[in-house]
Amino acid sequence: MKKSILISLVLVSFFFANGLNAQVKNTEENIKAAKRQINKTIGEWHKAAASANFEDYFNQMTEDAVFIGTDATENWTLPKFKKFSKPYFEAGKAWSFSTLERNLYVHENTRVAWFDELLDTHMGICRGSGVLMKENGTWKIHHYVLSITIPNENVDEITELKKKFDEKLISKIKKN
Repeated sequence: MKKSILISLVLVSFFFANGLNAQVKNTEENIKAAKRQINKTIGEWHKAAASANFEDYFNQMTEDAVFIGTDATENWTLPKFKKFSKPYFEAGKAWSFSTLERNLYVHENTRVAWFDELLDTHMGICRGSGVLMKENGTWKIHHYVLSITIPNENVDEITELKKKFDEKLISKIKKN
């Protein structure tokens, strides 16, 4: 009896250890596959905006997505962002962002990912960053932030340029 228990324990330990090694390899492969899918999702999202395809654009986002624009007042839930964006899409002139470079990070559970990217836009180089969630086997954008990049040597002049706007907004926010 003791011998069969010992053999069982050895076999379980062997299979468990081999399973861990297989899991690590499988995770690496899963992360690579996830990155390919995520790149495709983000690429299709940008392409849908460039072709002013409202449905395709917003189908790439989760139902509770948030879009934060370049203006300090632009912090939109999905319904508000759809309402803001609809006239641009209907006019056939949404926005066209070309990716210059992108960094992807996938959580080991392969259900959450985040990224940052440099974009060539009508505003010059911008930075996008976001979070994606895997829903029903499909990667969707859950949170996105678009920022206009400012060279360090121009920060003082830009700060001065937006000083009045910032002061008003800071005052308004502090009152609430």
